[in-house]
Amino acid sequence: MPDVFADLVGQDEAVAELRRAAGAAAAVLRAGAADRAPALIAAGAAGETAPGTGDTEPGALDPSTGMTHAWIFTGPPGSGRSVAARAFAAALQCTYGTGCGECPGCHTTMGGTNADVRMVVPEGLSIGVGEMRALVLRAASTPSGGRWQVVVIEDADRLTEAAGNALLKAIEEPPPRTVFLLCAPSTHPDDISVTIRSRCRVVPLRQPPAAAVAEVLVRRDGIAPDVAQWAAAAAQGHVGRARRLARDPEARKRREAVLAVPRRLTGVGAAFDAASALIEAAEAEAEASVSESDATERAALETALGAGGTGRGAAGAMRGAAGQLKELEKRQKSRATRAQRDALDRALVDLAGFYRDALTMALRAPVDPVHTDTAALAGAGAQKWDAEGSLRRLEAVLACRAAIEANVKPRIAVEAMMLALWKG
Repeated sequence: MPDVFADLVGQDEAVAELRRAAGAAAAVLRAGAADRAPALIAAGAAGETAPGTGDTEPGALDPSTGMTHAWIFTGPPGSGRSVAARAFAAALQCTYGTGCGECPGCHTTMGGTNADVRMVVPEGLSIGVGEMRALVLRAASTPSGGRWQVVVIEDADRLTEAAGNALLKAIEEPPPRTVFLLCAPSTHPDDISVTIRSRCRVVPLRQPPAAAVAEVLVRRDGIAPDVAQWAAAAAQGHVGRARRLARDPEARKRREAVLAVPRRLTGVGAAFDAASALIEAAEAEAEASVSESDATERAALETALGAGGTGRGAAGAMRGAAGQLKELEKRQKSRATRAQRDALDRALVDLAGFYRDALTMALRAPVDPVHTDTAALAGAGAQKWDAEGSLRRLEAVLACRAAIEANVKPRIAVEAMMLALWKG
């Protein structure tokens, strides 16, 4: 059976660093130094020897392989930030300290059932202070498995300012044997606060090469090699998107519709029609992705509150449940908004890939196209627009992504983009 790092594609340097750190953390536990773990961990992070341990002290961390209590995984979308964090969490819980993939610690962590590993996956647009305070409080408890409490925060760039401050206090004074793993696009202050960054070790991940992504799709998912190679190139190194393109016909249809946009921009009216079609497609995709979970959550809450009961107590409980149902609807609305923006961003990435192909062709750059199936159309665009026109269009797509990330109304941002693409 492959170890826990097997699915971290094209990140050999990061994997080596995480293996060394997991081994150092295991050495602390084997030496019976759990009561001094915070001091040892801090020393390993700073490249020092823990006070009072000496170079030959059992359990002391090697400065070159030291563990620390807080990590940040950075990299572009699809690079495997959350995969790396989960794999490292499994290695910390591994009986052998290696991330073997076979022991109960590895199995339960990778399966999401380990009691000492808490995953924070934001469903809405942000992670609030209430959720973070509750998480930090729970993370301060003693590990039930005797190893480490691990908190994995996906999309840590969505922490509100107050939530970031609550997390900072925990990182500044870490509970014994608690490790924080944060995932963010970068260490820029817009993504993660400077104070949190200064107290964490950074693991930079890179965009995996298409060949490595295709190899994983063939090995792990059983996808035909030619389909895997096409999907890996079209997804621009994003492993999850490549898997969707290779396995989901609907995902391929949505991509084809997006790549047909340049042909549709024949005037102002056509530009607004294309914008409406793109927004509506993103809304439909988001609705399909969250509708089932929304219905399940509402039914479970209503049942817990006594829905369907015939007694006087059940009826009274339902009358007092309006506030809880309203709170659930608020969370679901936030999740739907996030899903819509994610779907729209995937479409914009595909569109940016098309204009990137046109730009490279106009410049006669010796690189392979992202979208091999629309290479002829991109070549025609390159001849019509030349390099400068292709670059302006690419910048318009990237500006649209940035505007939506800055909370500009998606419809306004997309309409402005379509007009810019038409005008050139």
